[in-house]
Formats: sequence, structure tokens, C-alpha cells
Amino acid sequence: MKAPSDDHDDIVEINVVPMLDLAWNLLVVFMIVVTASVQGIKIDLPKASAAASKVKPSTKAITVTAEGTIFLDSFPVSMTELETRLRQYKAGDPNLPVVVRGDEKVSYKNIIEVLDLLQKLEITQLGLVTQKLVK
Repeated sequence: MKAPSDDHDDIVEINVVPMLDLAWNLLVVFMIVVTASVQGIKIDLPKASAAASKVKPSTKAITVTAEGTIFLDSFPVSMTELETRLRQYKAGDPNLPVVVRGDEKVSYKNIIEVLDLLQKLEITQLGLVTQKLVK
């Protein structure tokens, strides 16, 4: 027979599995919402064998259409406006992450101009968006 004081010797553990499930679900929902926020501009992304998505909440999306129009998130901008806005965002977040989405038919020169601007502004958190290559 156990003494009444033995009941307090049980080891208490915190079960973190439900917390991890919640975190995973929030991550998936966030990725869907962020991806949907830049889906309004129709472009054909180039194909790549391994397309990884590491989008942060403050990530800015620069889109270059086949016609050469540049969008910051979903707003059309000129190169001068793009530089001004990115400079403002970089002032608020020195590690500003940026993803560049370019139509596969866009002139290589247009993408290089955007990449040169990002280098000039010392934006090092950079990603190029592609579609996964389907075989």
C-alpha cells in the first residue's frame, strides 16, 4: 500500500506535440497567404528542378512581366520608384528579404537591372522564384 506522500512523486511532463502541430499549420497557412498575395500578376515562371520556398513575413516580391513592367508586391513601379521604396523598407529592416519573379520570356537585361539595383542597395537576402520542373 502506498503512503499518501508518494502521490506527489510523479514526474510531470509537458506534451509539445499539439504545440508543434499548431505551429506547422500556422506555417502552412502563412505560406499559402503570402503566395496568394503576389498571385494577381500573371507571369510564366521558368522551370527548375528544385524550387524551394523560404518566404518571411516582411519579404518583398519584385515581379517583372514579359512586357518588362516591374511590380513591387502587386503595384506597378518604375526603377526609380522601386529604388526609393526598397530604400525605405531597408531602413526599417536591414536584412530585408526580397524575391524576384521574372516571366520566362522577359529580357535578361530587365532582370539584371533589378539585381544590380538590389546589389546597389546592399540587399543580400535574395531569392529567385521558379516553378518546379515536372517530368
